Amino acid sequence: VQLVESGGGSVQAGGSLRLSCAASGYTSSGMCMAWFRQTLGKEREGVALMNDNAGGTFYADSSVEGRFTISRDRAKNTLYLRMSDLKPEDTDMYYCASKPFRCTSDALFSPREFRHWGQGTQVTVS
Repeated sequence: VQLVESGGGSVQAGGSLRLSCAASGYTSSGMCMAWFRQTLGKEREGVALMNDNAGGTFYADSSVEGRFTISRDRAKNTLYLRMSDLKPEDTDMYYCASKPFRCTSDALFSPREFRHWGQGTQVTVS
């Protein structure tokens, strides 16, 4: 599986962005896809995840739930993260990740569970 993120950029606080993650190669119907973010020198942290086949979506914490929305277009094999009301503390490199099996919410706190990663897209909020 190859994952390619796009959609990052620089925005002012209160603005919005939509990140995209295009998946190619073998993708299973029961796979789990997620967004993580990381600041240089810090641990990669989960943002949101989605299980295929209506298996549920989870957000890491209340700081993003309500402002961020994870979704997937199956026809395009693309995962999205819609981010609104962005804050300076949302500044990070955002990564898309996938694993071929269903996730529980705990996977947001265990990035090593994910087998495939994109190269990341930078989001800067000022």
